[in-house]
Amino acid sequence: MSLRLGTFGAWFNPSYDDDTRVRFVAEAESLGFGTAWLGLGRKAVPGLTLIERALDATSEIVVATAIVNMWTNDAASIARSYERIDAKHPGRFLLGVGIGHPESITRFHSPYDTMVSYLDELDVAVPADRRILAALGDRSLRLARDRAAGAHPYLVVPGHTRHARDVLGPGVLLAPEHKVVVSADAGHARAIARDFVADPYLGLRNYVNNLLRHGFSAADIADGGSDGLIDALVIHGTPEAIAARLTAHLEAGADHVGVQVLVDPGHDPMPGYRQLAKALFSDRAGTPRRRNLRSVLG
Repeated sequence: MSLRLGTFGAWFNPSYDDDTRVRFVAEAESLGFGTAWLGLGRKAVPGLTLIERALDATSEIVVATAIVNMWTNDAASIARSYERIDAKHPGRFLLGVGIGHPESITRFHSPYDTMVSYLDELDVAVPADRRILAALGDRSLRLARDRAAGAHPYLVVPGHTRHARDVLGPGVLLAPEHKVVVSADAGHARAIARDFVADPYLGLRNYVNNLLRHGFSAADIADGGSDGLIDALVIHGTPEAIAARLTAHLEAGADHVGVQVLVDPGHDPMPGYRQLAKALFSDRAGTPRRRNLRSVLG
């Protein structure tokens, strides 16, 4: 059975509790998003119970982990959990895995060898085309090409997407994440974006090095990020303007874009997703479009 990711997915940050995110996933499905990406950070996720709950609460949307951290989650246990959940909800679970960041894991060492070993263990129960690898640099992108359905790059711009497609080649899933603030107030939107991006992301060398490789300078990274960097990493504006800019990833070679709506602390992102859905999934006359299923695995 194929996984139908759709062209756009909703990416939900782990700062929201599990009950809240199950509700978010159910509404994302009703809005027409093809995939719900559930951010997990570095924490252990025994049993992948959040994924199962989100799938239980919905009927069609694909649910993806973004990502299961390889240092804090035993591969054999994750494989067993995948097998259980996929048997219950066949064709709707995409297992995203990744290595995380050296700043957050005290025993971080030999990251590439660790990824290879982890994927070896997953082979017992998780088909390669049912898993996706968090990847930024060329070596990890090639591993995603060879040992998974493809790559899920985070905190990237369309320039990285274009490069990643060149590395991956055709026929390999490329599903970048991109952040947005649905607001025409540029100052307010930029403040939300800078607070989110500067800490911790501009202090993590994997992300910083990747940004330096793709058009940004040390000056862009300094002091919480230049306006140009922040505006590139977090799109703001009207829903229609945001939708138009998200398509730049598709034009650069992406199959799917996971959209993360940022809001002021304590606020609900779903109003932003509702506005975006109208721009992403409806024509100018307001008629709902048939969900775009261009990104299909299997």
